[in-house]
Amino acid sequence: MDEVEVVVAHAERATLRVGDVFLKVDADRARLDAEVEAMSLAPVPTPEVLWCRPPVLALAALPGTTLGRLGGPSTGSPAAWAAAGAAIRRLHDAPLPPRPGQAGRDVVALAAELDEECEVLVANGVLPADLVARNRRVAEAALRPWTPAFTHGDLQIAHVFVDGDEVTGIIDWSEAGRGDALHDLATFTLGHEEHLDDVLAGYGTDVDLDVIRAWWSLRSLLIVRWLGEHGFDPFAPGCEVDVLRSRM
Repeated sequence: MDEVEVVVAHAERATLRVGDVFLKVDADRARLDAEVEAMSLAPVPTPEVLWCRPPVLALAALPGTTLGRLGGPSTGSPAAWAAAGAAIRRLHDAPLPPRPGQAGRDVVALAAELDEECEVLVANGVLPADLVARNRRVAEAALRPWTPAFTHGDLQIAHVFVDGDEVTGIIDWSEAGRGDALHDLATFTLGHEEHLDDVLAGYGTDVDLDVIRAWWSLRSLLIVRWLGEHGFDPFAPGCEVDVLRSRM
């Protein structure tokens, strides 16, 4: 009998692996519905949906390996990163999905949340005031009008699988929907700034690098406390706090 591997687990949801099957357990039915819908619409490789019986979604494992992980070395070649950039471009050029996504949050509401989170980070002594203030200024560039695109919404490098220099699949679509394309590009290159040029070579169009850097700061500021409260370590080498320090 195959062992059960806990891939990720926290209070909101959990993902288990049993042999070649991934079981995603999520009490939020809307997230499961959004994930299945997004995978059916996305013009890029996605896992095969084996069955969906809320609160569980069963997906077939993808061939290949991930490009790496935040805080760890990249296992992918420059060509693999470029192939990922090309896949992301295909997604962003696709017809818009019906739902707004995590990357499509209202700019005014996002700015208010960011200001509140920055205050809490400093007041609770989580991060130094100068580090928070500097990254809040950098993050300002992301708070601007944008043209909606089909976005993944949580495009971490651990969610992109490659075999050699070919993208074999992208996982975890529960945050997908209409949103800011540069949010995806920034999330994908977070902590791996050295591969940004490779990704953009595959993406094939000019982007505003200041906005990419702004999203690095914004995403990191918003998630530091959440990570700590859910058993993750944003202070680990190469992770979110190091991303914030790199802007100093």
